[in-house]
Amino acid sequence: MMASRPALPCPALPRTVWVLGIVSLLMDLSSEIYHALLPAFLTVTLGLPVAAMGALDGIAEATANMAKLVSGRLSDRQQKRKKWVLIGYGLGALSKPLFPLATTALPVLGARFIDRIGKGIRGAPRDAMIADETPPELRGRAFGLRQSLDTVGAFLAPLAAVGLMLWFAGDIRSVFWVAVIPAALSFAFAATMLRESRDSAPVKAKMKFAGFRSLDPRVKRLIGVGFLFGLARFSESFLILKAMDAGLATQWSPLVLTLFNLSYLVLAYPAGILSDRIDPKTLLLGGIALLVAADLWLAEAAALWAVAIGVLLWGAHMALTQGIFSRMIADAAPEGQRATSFGAFFFMNGIAALLASFGAGLLWDRGGQSATFLSAAGVAALAGMMLLLSPKRSIAAR
Repeated sequence: MMASRPALPCPALPRTVWVLGIVSLLMDLSSEIYHALLPAFLTVTLGLPVAAMGALDGIAEATANMAKLVSGRLSDRQQKRKKWVLIGYGLGALSKPLFPLATTALPVLGARFIDRIGKGIRGAPRDAMIADETPPELRGRAFGLRQSLDTVGAFLAPLAAVGLMLWFAGDIRSVFWVAVIPAALSFAFAATMLRESRDSAPVKAKMKFAGFRSLDPRVKRLIGVGFLFGLARFSESFLILKAMDAGLATQWSPLVLTLFNLSYLVLAYPAGILSDRIDPKTLLLGGIALLVAADLWLAEAAALWAVAIGVLLWGAHMALTQGIFSRMIADAAPEGQRATSFGAFFFMNGIAALLASFGAGLLWDRGGQSATFLSAAGVAALAGMMLLLSPKRSIAAR
């Protein structure tokens, strides 16, 4: 009888993926503490309407994603990734002390603006760096790992926020000061540990970038799907408000993001591994379907337990969409336009984020919670139909 061949060991992921994952973990630990407490800080401490919170979230996220277009193109042109990653994380760390100093909405907007500019600058070069240094057959796993480590920080942050709120007797500003520490550690770790391999630097593109027209057709189709899907993806701050309206006390409101990130964390890495084995489009369709289900559920949810289920579904949809979109862009983009393609994708998502959060705030104030979630479900379903009806090989992996 012929002996069975031993299974080949799974190749190790590049060191860069782990370094960027840890850097993301630390920065997200800091950022998500602010994110978890900002709804209460804006609507309770500063007394702003929900529409103002939606506009603030939308402008902040749109700013981040628009900055990715510029940094992505510059990263491709200069064949440099690390310096843009460091500038982005540096701005993120510098913005954090501005939050506890704010006394009105305008300084908060300024702090969020700087923070999100930093996020935007580092986003496309960081994802391009992962794609540069990771073999195509491991890209799903690589993006899944980075997303999982990022989500570890996002998972721990609300727990830290609740603990610090109890420790400081509800003093949000003191909590904000403590949250400066992991942001500073994130930048320091990136500056000392991140290495840019010359061998992995992208080749120079022979053609000049002429806007979206020069992008690969598959990238443009993914951008279209991502934009429509982004219109259904308003800020998680609305999940916190939903839970507070269902009876959750303000000091416990960050736990909503803990639930959200729990399912995100558990599923992100397995989803990335699975996308290396099956068509990523299938996983992306599943993630869109989960968002539709979550929105329909939350539109009718009234009890806290029901809201908790909806929040878990929201986290699951993120695990099946965010890293998968990145992997599919990496596969479809020409090597010389990799960061540019990421930047263009995130730029359009930035516009969608602005429209989604601002529109959700208006709907919430004028039409109520159910109208907000039902509208988002409808838009997400349209994005799913667009993806489903796209040509079979038009957005498939290379």
